[in-house]
Amino acid sequence: MLIRSIGARLTIWYTSLLTLTFLILGGTAYGLLAYSLSRDMDTALNGVAQVLAQRALVEGSAVVPSDIDDLFRRFFGFSPLERHIEMFDPLGRRDPRQPPSRSSQLPLSPEALKNASQGLPTFETVASTGPYPARVLTMPVMRAGRVINLVQVGMSLDNMYKTRRRFLLIMAAVLPFGLLLAGGGGWLLARRALKPVDRMTQAARRISGEHLDERLQETGSGDELDRLAKTLNDMLGRLDDAFHQMRQFSADASHELQTPLTILKGEMEVALRSPRSSEEYQRVLKSGLEEIDRINHLVEGLLLLARADAGVLRLDLRLVELKELLQEICEQMKVVADDHSISLNLNVLETVSVQGDREHLRRLLLNLVDNAIKYTPEGGSVTLSLQSEKDWVSLRISDTGIGLSKDEQKLIFSRFHRATETRSRDAKGVGLGLSIACSIAEAHGGRIQVESTPGQGSTFTVLLPQTQA
Repeated sequence: MLIRSIGARLTIWYTSLLTLTFLILGGTAYGLLAYSLSRDMDTALNGVAQVLAQRALVEGSAVVPSDIDDLFRRFFGFSPLERHIEMFDPLGRRDPRQPPSRSSQLPLSPEALKNASQGLPTFETVASTGPYPARVLTMPVMRAGRVINLVQVGMSLDNMYKTRRRFLLIMAAVLPFGLLLAGGGGWLLARRALKPVDRMTQAARRISGEHLDERLQETGSGDELDRLAKTLNDMLGRLDDAFHQMRQFSADASHELQTPLTILKGEMEVALRSPRSSEEYQRVLKSGLEEIDRINHLVEGLLLLARADAGVLRLDLRLVELKELLQEICEQMKVVADDHSISLNLNVLETVSVQGDREHLRRLLLNLVDNAIKYTPEGGSVTLSLQSEKDWVSLRISDTGIGLSKDEQKLIFSRFHRATETRSRDAKGVGLGLSIACSIAEAHGGRIQVESTPGQGSTFTVLLPQTQA
């Protein structure tokens, strides 16, 4: 079954990981405990055997000393009931001098006898008559490099086994309780950690296209969820701006289309009210064609911008000689400049070529030159220049016009935007020229920069990547 809750999944993963950790740590602790108990027992057996071997070297001493209980307490901390102490001769025969054992005798293995003949002690775990095996140490008693006796010391492993069993029982009892406590704590922590996500979800549901001004609450903690909220707020801000621009764009486009359509409809209605002369009909038709051209120009501009936004603006890329193109535009716009009593000049031009669409580049430059002429007072000047700068080609259109403020410079490439001062000059246009120019420059891998001072003029610089020979 698919668990959809992130909190539940986190709790399951956390509990599973904790269970695995407990099992690994418990197994490691159990192994270390078993190793430590075995090592301590072998050390204690070795200590008892060393003492017995030293006493066996003394002539006439008893094989099993009377203080054997104290000896075991010294090394083990207690005197076990099931202990084994035997003394053998070098051939493995039991020493008749020793008293009868309190417990059953343990066998002397061939391996232990062989090692003893070489002067080596042997630790073994052997079966005993009781429910638990016994740990046995067989140690040779050496004199002048010769084995004179064998000492066998053993002890039942019941205490060690019981200690290990108690440890396992404690672990088995603690593990479920610890996992239950950890799982409950993990669930509470997951719910608390994901609570801001629930709040963001509820806030996001309230936000719609009509309420994009609302924002998600940020805690200011700087954690991952706070960064997520900040990222979503930034995205909402961009969406709000995009929706606002789209609504403004639709309103402006509708307004710009409504004006020529209203004029066209009004002139035709007036012309149809009563019979007119052929000259009057021609005048109406001519005026209608002008309005249709205006609508067509607006629609073409909108279509170009839409294609540029979608990244499907078609470019007929060829080698374009920019000096020749600027000269052609200067000749074409000189008539318009003369009508406005404005001097149109060509500065020193370099012979530079770029890979681009000639018609689109021509439209870009015409829009910039037309804007410069349109917003330059009579008696002013517009200057065109061209030069190469490393990997870029720089085309500059400078004027001595009204200029732009800092705030206006940030908005001039917005669609349908026209500066307040330019509107008061009754300048024709719908405010798409600079938007189209910017889109064409970007489609060619370039950009447009503007430098302007109010009352002194503006300079628009078109940067295009230079074609390498």
